[in-house]
Amino acid sequence: MNFLRIIPRNYLIVTFTYGNIKKVFNNSGPWGSESLKVYNYPDKYNVKKSFDVIVIGGGAAGMMAAITAASNGADTMILEHKDRVGKKILSTGNGKCNYTNELQGVTFYRGDDPAFVLPVMEQFGFDETVSFFEKLGIYPKNRNGYYYPASEQAASVLDVLRMELIFRHVSVVTECELRNILEKKNGFLLETGKGRFSAQKIIFATGLLAAPKTGSDGSAIPLIKAFGHRFSDIVPALTALQCRESFFRQLAGIRTEAEVSLFIAGENIISERGELQLTDYGISGIPVFQVSRFATKALKKKQAVTAQIDFLPRLNEQETEQLFEQRFREYAHGKIADEAMVGLLNHKLSGVLLKEAHISLKKPAEEITKKELLQLVKQCKHMEVCVTGSKSFEQAQVCAGGVHTDEIDPKTMESRLVPNIYFAGEVVDIDGMCGGYNLQWAWSSGYVAGRHAAE
Repeated sequence: MNFLRIIPRNYLIVTFTYGNIKKVFNNSGPWGSESLKVYNYPDKYNVKKSFDVIVIGGGAAGMMAAITAASNGADTMILEHKDRVGKKILSTGNGKCNYTNELQGVTFYRGDDPAFVLPVMEQFGFDETVSFFEKLGIYPKNRNGYYYPASEQAASVLDVLRMELIFRHVSVVTECELRNILEKKNGFLLETGKGRFSAQKIIFATGLLAAPKTGSDGSAIPLIKAFGHRFSDIVPALTALQCRESFFRQLAGIRTEAEVSLFIAGENIISERGELQLTDYGISGIPVFQVSRFATKALKKKQAVTAQIDFLPRLNEQETEQLFEQRFREYAHGKIADEAMVGLLNHKLSGVLLKEAHISLKKPAEEITKKELLQLVKQCKHMEVCVTGSKSFEQAQVCAGGVHTDEIDPKTMESRLVPNIYFAGEVVDIDGMCGGYNLQWAWSSGYVAGRHAAE
């Protein structure tokens, strides 16, 4: 079996063989690329296989849970089925890792019961997160409440977490397939592709299905269900939305400030404002990411989903109408409709909006009727598009859905169904908005699970 432990990078690079034992210490590359060192042992040798706490999943929540459990005296191990822990962290914040946000509250979190986060955050919230990472070496950079490492490198966050795993003597087994978990008298027996391990307590920090190449592939879901836990519908979240309209092919690549309002079965559910990205398949960008989980949940239930886009969010209806009266009347100066829109919006976008308002691009501006101007106002302020789907789990930043929160104690993150089983991170039916909230949930839930599992 392959048993992996982390060793400091200043250790000597050595490869040697003693009998049937082969040890390989590969110290090449920076901490962010190759910091886990491989120990290869055959099964007949007495490798430690019993732990107080085993954390299943080595992502943000899993590492926090393991560090916390070990800090509180528990002999702790991480089981990770990828070749290294923390891969997903490297892609957060566009590689800069927005690891928390000073604006906190239940409104920034979603799920069937968003208030579930409150008892968790009371134990380990924003202040505790900033302090924790400062002690590990992460000097914070505050950008309007969004916190990044001063290095502006996500690898820095991952590196200090790995260093802390070393310091806390956390064992790590990577490339380890978890096949089954059996309850026994004093804990659990975990059957893996690298042998059996026993633990008094286990923490599921496995994620769900978002970005499966980084480790969240859903392989642990059947094992969790086997303990009787139910899952709410798992769908992509913080993702782009696909739309039916053919004109999007003309708009691909355009970025513009806009407000996106999501309608489900005709009811306005949520609105978000920011930089909208128009693509050949539909809409993307932060405001779309923020509303996407509501769209994907509704689509899963076969409900009708539409989005209304306001391309002039700084103006109200009356102001927009006045503006168009000026551009198409007082300041027309012999322009055609297409020319009268120059300087207001992207030229390609203006052309589509005019066509959707049934106004010829070549029509003299001064000849455009009041009715036509009102139609143009409607298109600019309330362009309606039909949402038909989303990008896949592979391209989603997180998932919505997960283990029902009514089956978990928010004060401890322990299962209400099976004692000594805990949960942390995305596997729970909680997802956050863009802006560091999903990582904050990972740190908070990981801390609470790790602390109480160590008791």
